[in-house]
Amino acid sequence: MCGRIAVLASPDETSAFLGVGDLESFPPRYNVAPTQPILVVMAGPQRRPGSNLPDRMALLARWGLIPAWTKNPADMPLLFNARSESAIEKASFKTAMRHRRALIPVSGFYEWKKLPGNRRQAYWLKPRKGGLVALAGLMETWSEPGGSEMDTAAILTTNASADILHIHDRMPVVIQPEDFARWLDCRTLEPRDVAELMRPAQPDFFEQVPVSELVNKVANVGPEIQERFEALPVTASERAAKPKVEKSKPDDGQMKLF
Repeated sequence: MCGRIAVLASPDETSAFLGVGDLESFPPRYNVAPTQPILVVMAGPQRRPGSNLPDRMALLARWGLIPAWTKNPADMPLLFNARSESAIEKASFKTAMRHRRALIPVSGFYEWKKLPGNRRQAYWLKPRKGGLVALAGLMETWSEPGGSEMDTAAILTTNASADILHIHDRMPVVIQPEDFARWLDCRTLEPRDVAELMRPAQPDFFEQVPVSELVNKVANVGPEIQERFEALPVTASERAAKPKVEKSKPDDGQMKLF
């Protein structure tokens, strides 16, 4: 699962990393949640031979994919993640998997580890080498009954790498720079041709930083939410207790469409 991200790089760093044209100025974003706008990069229109214009385009999309065939988004769950193993088979994602694969630049993401006693420990996961990382995404444009259009997106997930498994069993799919062109090429490459790219990141790719519960509230948007915080200890009585199995619930009310 990937339900919170952060984007801290400058527009110049972001455009250079993704191979797109100049981007408008934007401030660092420390706590980005579903339904908020995120930057999405896709293959652009084919250029004439000899053109020096970038062949990729960047746009802002609502984080939470709305399939084109949706009549009323309020009747749909918030599709901010898509399982990479089955996305091509799902009605909500299969068209985007074939025609609108995307890259979503982030500085890292947050994940929560379940602890005994109905507690959770938040972690900030960032590339050990620093800088940006590109997550595999899907983009879909939804047309409202009135005619206006909204670009929407989801992040693809896969099984967690061995070092992250103690926090969560899922993680976002990371696309390496050398694979950007292949992933974005929906003209000549089918989903099966890029299936091997949808794999866990190499162990130790992400640094795991325990952080405080400040990140739990989407209203907290300052850099202090990424400060290292001593991980919550597990007491002997909690270790002996049988964990309570709970159904997944929306977090802090932020997982609503509108």
